[in-house]
Amino acid sequence: MIPLITSVHNPRVKAAVKLRSGRDRARQERILIDGRREIQRAQQAGVRLYEVFACASEDDDAGANWLESLAAAGIDVCRLAPSVFVRLAYGQRDQGVVAVAGPPRHSLDALSPASDALMIVLERVEKPGNVGAVVRTADATGASAVIVADGATDLYNPNAIRASLGTIFAVPVCAASSRETLAWLRQHRVRILAARVEAAEVYTRVSYRGPTAIVLGSESEGLSSVWQGPDITPVSLPMHGVADSLNVSTTAAVLLYEALRQRQADAGGCQGPV
Repeated sequence: MIPLITSVHNPRVKAAVKLRSGRDRARQERILIDGRREIQRAQQAGVRLYEVFACASEDDDAGANWLESLAAAGIDVCRLAPSVFVRLAYGQRDQGVVAVAGPPRHSLDALSPASDALMIVLERVEKPGNVGAVVRTADATGASAVIVADGATDLYNPNAIRASLGTIFAVPVCAASSRETLAWLRQHRVRILAARVEAAEVYTRVSYRGPTAIVLGSESEGLSSVWQGPDITPVSLPMHGVADSLNVSTTAAVLLYEALRQRQADAGGCQGPV
């Protein structure tokens, strides 16, 4: 029998609510995952679930059976009264279930790029929603990893998880400094393409074949001077309006799908524009 919590003062609920704060996520070494799909993707990736809180009003059989299977596997599962669950759920969006989990641990040194590796590097990107959106596209295009360089947000911010639709657990995501990342890419002989507004080379005129890293900076500052050198190719997207740049997640999508188009064309699997 899954227990029911009816008080907002329950210590387990209060501890979980605090995980909306990055400081408390770091202190507790725990993350929050909103939504059944996202939690299930974390499960599939082997992420450790500590607690699962479900809204007591949820009455679909599939959800109930899933919760029972979690409890049978030794995970602490509780149902919360709606008035309690709304304190834990994100904003006004009732997604029915929230999990407390351990954050995945990926390091730059543990990555081993294959001969066709395709990676995204995000430097100083501040909005976790943008990080999540980029990870979602990286997953869709079969990218090998996302590296957050000199990151301005924690990797598993609930907004990043939500924006990624849980794919952040399927794609290796790690953090390092920009200089460490550049040194690692050079060590592994990875082609480096740096997105810059002022670059003379249009993104469609360069090769994305072989091990390749696409480097994107923050929308407010762009890329730092670290990403300059004879082995780094600046690329740009044509801009024909008054705006001089695109959202970082949109830029990532354009470049990743160009890489996919070229690679599919080489493999003979592209019947037209991707």
